[in-house]
Amino acid sequence: MVRASLGANPWSVLYEGLERHTSLSFGTISAVLGALVLLLWVPPKQTPTFGTVANIIVLAYSSDLGLLLIPQHLGFPARVGLLVEGVLLNGFSVAVYVGARFGPGPRDGLMTGTSAATGRSIRLIRTLIEITVLTIGWLLGGSVGIGTILYAFTVGPTTQLFLPWFAYRGRDEPRTSAD
Repeated sequence: MVRASLGANPWSVLYEGLERHTSLSFGTISAVLGALVLLLWVPPKQTPTFGTVANIIVLAYSSDLGLLLIPQHLGFPARVGLLVEGVLLNGFSVAVYVGARFGPGPRDGLMTGTSAATGRSIRLIRTLIEITVLTIGWLLGGSVGIGTILYAFTVGPTTQLFLPWFAYRGRDEPRTSAD
C-alpha cells in the first residue's frame, strides 16, 4: 500500500509521520510501536505469545524488505492493484493468524482484547482503532490518501468476514452462529 502511493494504511501513516520526527526507519518504528502497543493489552488482560513477538519482528523486516523490492514509480493501474490487494490481503492475513490462535500481533491483540472486553464487534473496534491511528499519523505529517480512508473503513469488516473461515476450534468447541 505504501508503494501504491494512493494512501498508506493508517499505521503506515503513523510510521511515516514519526519518520519525519525521528531518525528511525519505517520498519524500526513499526517494531517500537508494536512493543509499545503491548502496554495497551493490560486493561483487556491480553497476554503476548510467541506469535505476538514473531509478528513484531516479521512485520518490521518485511516492511523494510517490501519497500526495498517493490519499485516506487508504478503506473496508475498497478498502484490501484497494489492498494486493493493490500486491503484485502491484510484483512485476510489478520483473520488467518488470529484465527490460528498462535497469538495476535500487537495491533490485532488490541483489537481482539478490546472486542472481547466491550462485547463490540471486531469490525467496529478495528475501524475505531484505525481512525484513531490515522488521525495521529496525519497530525504528525504522514501522507493520507483515498487508500488510507478505504483501508480504515474496510480492514475491520474484511477481517470479521474472513475470521470465521480460519478460526481454530478444538474438538470440544462447537461452531456458533457468529462463526
